[in-house]
Formats: sequence, structure tokens, C-alpha cells
Amino acid sequence: MKNILIVLGIILGIAVFAAGTGLFKKNKPIEVEVKKEKQEIMDNKNLREIYFAGGCFWGTEHFFQQIRGVVGTEVGYANGNTQNPTYEEVVSHTTGFAETVKVKYDPEQIDLKLLIDLYFKTIDPTSIDQQGNDRGNQYRTGIYFTDKNDETVVKGEVQKLAKNYSKPIVVETIPLKNFYKAEDYHQDYLDKNPGGYCHIEPGLFEMAKKANPLPKATSYQKQDKKVLKEKLTAEQYNVTQENGTERAFQNEYWDETREGIYVDITTGEPLFVSTDKFQSGCGWPSFSKPITKGLIDEKMDRTHGMTRVEVRSKTGDAHLGHVFNDGPEDKGGLRYCINSASLKFIPKAEMESKGYGKYLPLLDKK
Repeated sequence: MKNILIVLGIILGIAVFAAGTGLFKKNKPIEVEVKKEKQEIMDNKNLREIYFAGGCFWGTEHFFQQIRGVVGTEVGYANGNTQNPTYEEVVSHTTGFAETVKVKYDPEQIDLKLLIDLYFKTIDPTSIDQQGNDRGNQYRTGIYFTDKNDETVVKGEVQKLAKNYSKPIVVETIPLKNFYKAEDYHQDYLDKNPGGYCHIEPGLFEMAKKANPLPKATSYQKQDKKVLKEKLTAEQYNVTQENGTERAFQNEYWDETREGIYVDITTGEPLFVSTDKFQSGCGWPSFSKPITKGLIDEKMDRTHGMTRVEVRSKTGDAHLGHVFNDGPEDKGGLRYCINSASLKFIPKAEMESKGYGKYLPLLDKK
């Protein structure tokens, strides 16, 4: 059925070709797009990517586009044995490529585990080279990763989901060998052709829209200084309200290694998690990043004869510390040097009972 529609798509594509889009030009492999990728990383260092093969890539792409936290998709051909394949070459079953969707996502908004769980709802993971009405090795299922750290998560989640099936799971869980962008008429196909063929049940698209809802609004509020004067210790008040700095190596959390969450001492709002904490040797708690950038404000600080970037909590407007660019490169290169006196640590075992249960998944991301 899909092949019949492809013919119509090609005919319609001629008009696009006439307009100069280069419809039948072969596409460059992923390695050639390094400059574009670097720019995207500069725009958001935390964006991640994962590749899903789930049958016809028209429906798989449209499905992932509905999920909050997915910031970009691209359909193409993955893990084949030739270069620059065309659609006609892929469907000839001689190239070994699988129709695949490149998914870019923000891990601060959605976890890879949830993406994998949702993907499983769109496929029959026990079916070999067939999804819906489509048959052929280009329709095999697979999750392909470019980051070695994702391998454990991908394989672990697939093994966990496999317990729900009586037949063996045939979803490939291997590194991405190559990926070539598909022809333009394949991109965003169901957006351009709402009535087009799709092997995924329409109701799943609505489910995807609701699968990762925005968190409910919190009641965190900035406190009056008179209230804080009574609530906080002298040092906590001095640090958060008077931009003070506590002594290095003589503060509560500089050597704290337990799992948990760090919240604003003035409002209780979560700011950092233990999985982003590292030993920097500076004598203060150091983090590679906050839970989300929206939780903090960064301001130029030229006090004490230095030029630094101050970090303040956005809701509580409490002075937290400073951010420097000498952090671990593999964690983004930043070091958020934070005063213990501006934080309250909630151990993992107490997070649920103290109202921070929804943040527990953040402790499982590494």
C-alpha cells in the first residue's frame, strides 16, 4: 500500500523538483553535518539524539513529533552497507538500510526511558521485517544510539519491556553505523499529507501528546526578608540576602556524596540534583548544571575587583554562588560553585515524603 502512495508522492515531487529543491539529489551522511550539529549544541548543550526504526518512518516520525520534549525529527536510512542510498535502492532490499527516525530531545524535559516505552507502543517488537501492512527488511525495528552511555539504558529498557511479551523480542539495540537523510518529500510527510498512509493507530498520536505533560505549577514564592531573618541562620541570611560567601571546606555540603536533591533554602524550590554534582576541589558544592536553566538567573558581578558571573535563584532571588567555565568537558564544561548555606539537601530516601517524588527519575539518568 505504501509503495502505491510513493508513486503518487514522486509525481507530486516533480513540481517541487522544478522549483529547484533538488528532490532526487542524494543526501549527505551524518558525518558531513558536523558544522550544523555544533551550532545546535552551542544553542543548547543538553540536547541528545537517538534513532528509532519502527516500520514506515512516516508514522514513526509523526508519533515522536507529538511528544513534549522532542525538539526535532528527521527521517532517513540507517545502518546499511552502501552510501547515499535513494528510496528506490532501499526498497530493493539490497542495501540493508532500515527506515529510521532521528529524534532530537531535551533530557531536561523528557527521559530516554520514556521515549523507549512510548516507541514500544507503536510497534510489534516480535515481528521480523514487518510492521502493519509493510513488509521488507527496511521495516525492521531497532533503537540505534550514538552515545555509548545510552547503550545501558536502551538495552536495559528493552529487556524490561520484553517481560511483557511471550515471544522473543527482535528489536535491534546497536550503535548507529550510518544515517542518510531521506528525500525531501518523506520529511514531515503526515503533516503535509494528513490523510496519508500510516501503520500506527491514530489514537496513539493523541496518547503521545498527553504522555509527557507539563509539570503542575508549584507554590514556591519569594519570602519577605523579615520572614527570612527569623527563618534562616545568620550565615544563611548573609549568603542569600547579602551576597556573602561561606568558608571553603568548612560548609555543610562541599563533600556531600549521597543521592538526593538540593533546593533553595529560602523557598524550597529544587535547583540541583546529585547526579550533576562533582568534586572540583574548590571547597564548595560544585554542579555541572542546574535542573533547568529557567530556575536560575545569571548576572555579571564585578565586586571585590573581579569579573564573575553570579548565580541567583529566579523565584527566591537568593544569591547562590558563581558559575565558571572550568568544569568537566564531558559534562558541558561549566562549574556552578554554590554556597552550602543557600541550599537544603533532601536525601533520596526522603524525597517522596517531602514532596519531591516527581524528581526521583532525575537520579536514574546516569
